[in-house]
Amino acid sequence: MYRKEFYVFDQDRPVPAVIRNYEEKDFPGLICVQQESFPPPFPSELWWNAEQLHNHVTLFPEGALCIEVNGEIAGSMTGLLVDADPNHPDHTWEDITDNGYIRNHNPNGNTLYVVDISVRPTYRKLGLGKWLMLSMYDVVVHKGLERLLGGGRMPGYHKKANEMTPEQYLEAVVKGELKDPVITFLLRCGRTPVQVVPNYLEDEESCNYGTLMEWKNPFCLSITEQGEC
Repeated sequence: MYRKEFYVFDQDRPVPAVIRNYEEKDFPGLICVQQESFPPPFPSELWWNAEQLHNHVTLFPEGALCIEVNGEIAGSMTGLLVDADPNHPDHTWEDITDNGYIRNHNPNGNTLYVVDISVRPTYRKLGLGKWLMLSMYDVVVHKGLERLLGGGRMPGYHKKANEMTPEQYLEAVVKGELKDPVITFLLRCGRTPVQVVPNYLEDEESCNYGTLMEWKNPFCLSITEQGEC
């Protein structure tokens, strides 16, 4: 199981933090993280429920991570394994994550797919999201997977939807001409865009679009070069 102890910084003040696998006793705190992280207009039915969280810790506990700051759960990140096909990247969040229940988790999958990452707003200046992402990269390397993959929301797109296509919006964010709260964060974490996916998630701010973004395992040669990771 995973456990990492380190310090984050509140300006110049070191603050103790721990990233570890979450457990059943953490469920109330994890649900509070969701409620604070995704306020309306984000659909409340997409917040975690106890059955989903139970599946996370039983079907793929390695992909169920939380971060504590001074002993309080401040954020979480969840993944499952899938057998991703780069030639057919289109999918919805609901289909590929089993609507967050991950009953379709494939222990032999080649890709760690991000179901969710969230950090409570009061802790967001501490860089916790990036620490969670880096820790999930550790899981990818440890398990010898090809990549980490996931669809990022585009919450800034609704402000530009009358001026540009989602692909043009993504290009502007990658060039640094625009800043998106999620896509820019994922770029800072080392993720790279694959493509824009329509109807990815019911999300008014993103106009239901998502950007599929990946992180390739640097220790894993391509299938064509070696046959396996």
